[in-house]
Amino acid sequence: MLEFAPDQPRWRQVADVLRQRIADGTYQPGSRIPSVIQLQSEFGIAGATGQKVHRALRAEGLIYTEPGLGSFVAKR
Repeated sequence: MLEFAPDQPRWRQVADVLRQRIADGTYQPGSRIPSVIQLQSEFGIAGATGQKVHRALRAEGLIYTEPGLGSFVAKR
């Protein structure tokens, strides 16, 4: 589990981890990223925090969401 720094919001720290996984190829373009529920389990965060992570990554164009299917890494 991630040890959270007290000086940054948790959603930002989790988003940073996912950004790094996208950058290093852990999550390839077109592959599914963890759902909000999976983020809750992996990082010990609240559902609202996981939703904020997804919103931030969508706003940056790093991921897209297919309703009913999940969120996926955007092609560059």
